[in-house]
Amino acid sequence: MNDVSSVKVVGRLAPSPTGVQHVGNARTYLLAWLSIRSRGGRLILRIEDIDSPRVKAGAAQQAIDDLRWLGLDWDEGPDVGGSHAPYVQTERIESYREALLRLQRTERVYPCTCTRSDIEAAASAPHIEHEGAIYPGTCENRSALDAVTLGDRPFAWRFRTTDRDVEFDDRMVGPQRTNVRRDLGDFVVGKMDGSVAYQLAVVCDDHAMGVTEVLRGDDLLPSKFRQLELYSTFGWTPPAFAHVPLVVGPDGRRLAKRHGDTRLATLRQQGVSAEQLIGLLAWSCGLRPTREPVTARELLVDFDLCRVSRERFVFTEPHPW
Repeated sequence: MNDVSSVKVVGRLAPSPTGVQHVGNARTYLLAWLSIRSRGGRLILRIEDIDSPRVKAGAAQQAIDDLRWLGLDWDEGPDVGGSHAPYVQTERIESYREALLRLQRTERVYPCTCTRSDIEAAASAPHIEHEGAIYPGTCENRSALDAVTLGDRPFAWRFRTTDRDVEFDDRMVGPQRTNVRRDLGDFVVGKMDGSVAYQLAVVCDDHAMGVTEVLRGDDLLPSKFRQLELYSTFGWTPPAFAHVPLVVGPDGRRLAKRHGDTRLATLRQQGVSAEQLIGLLAWSCGLRPTREPVTARELLVDFDLCRVSRERFVFTEPHPW
């Protein structure tokens, strides 16, 4: 007989402490939480601090406080423990290094000495929004063993993508298809010192923690194709994905500092309640007909991801609460 817990959906909230959490983050976290909790699933909180040079002191605790203020909870995380600890990426470095070594041994990566400006200068094809220039394959003829011949010359470990169409059915945006090598290019998974990049770390973590669904912003849709390449290489089963529309400013660009102060901490200081914000976010998603204040738990009653609007939400300041 199967263990009931083994077939439950498992999701994750994965804030990055490289900055503060804002209204756009809140909407995505809310939807991720609702998607899992509405089906009786489990949630994991993971702090994605692998981008250590950009990590802000105190930002991880601030993210936890913000999520708690919103009324979201989780079953495992750095503050509550759990069977998949640790829940902070910089405490999971060894598992990432083992994965990178595995890629080196199987020649799925090669040392790339190209700088960002080199790639921009050599690129001939236009790139996707939020994406850099497509890597032109300058160093792809190298083998992993060639790293020892480079001496002190800086390099990155670049993943050797496959020249084939990759398809998946996104829970939010539907069927998606691309050729990773042609449309996205070989991508960086590690550095010469053995540290790893986001794409590899997140795949290792989601696999190790048994995550079955990843809900995040649609700006990360290209990352899904890269991650599918890694899942296939390791022989791991990928989670289901749902890429939801972003919150944007009046200029149509992803919500950021340039659009004013939309930090959750600032809203609290201004006297805005979590129920007021969630009411606005639920209305913006099409989950409620009005902006009337509501709690996250009250939205569980009739939540269905199919009801969520496919349109990006334009957030303007000052907002009438």
